[in-house]
Amino acid sequence: MSSNRTFTMIKPDAVENGHIGAILEKINAAGFSIVALKYTQLSISEAEAFYAVHKERPFFGDLVTFMTRGPIVAAILEKENAVADFRMLIGATNPSEAAEGTIRALYATSMGENAVHGSDSDENAAIEGAFHFSGREIF
Repeated sequence: MSSNRTFTMIKPDAVENGHIGAILEKINAAGFSIVALKYTQLSISEAEAFYAVHKERPFFGDLVTFMTRGPIVAAILEKENAVADFRMLIGATNPSEAAEGTIRALYATSMGENAVHGSDSDENAAIEGAFHFSGREIF
């Protein structure tokens, strides 16, 4: 059974390039409701904890550096079949392989700086949302 919620972050590259509004508009236009939203910046320890699953991978240090270099926008989104629908909306991790009109095709510059994060499962959506938001911040 799929959940009706997913988690996303607008990453530092998209924030720096002024794409917050355009990305949020695409999210709304795709039928998602925003049930939690926060403009924040990850500390090194927070980024290391959030991406701990990648700790042994060679790109881990670069990922932590990238995700802490500037502010992000964290959000919990709601819609029927949220995780799968949002992953379709954002497109492939590599923007050169992302379908036309997807968020990454429009706003990402590389595989490393790919504009947005989207949860890959219902379980991770719940974990990632709880990482960034307390219960009183989710509506």
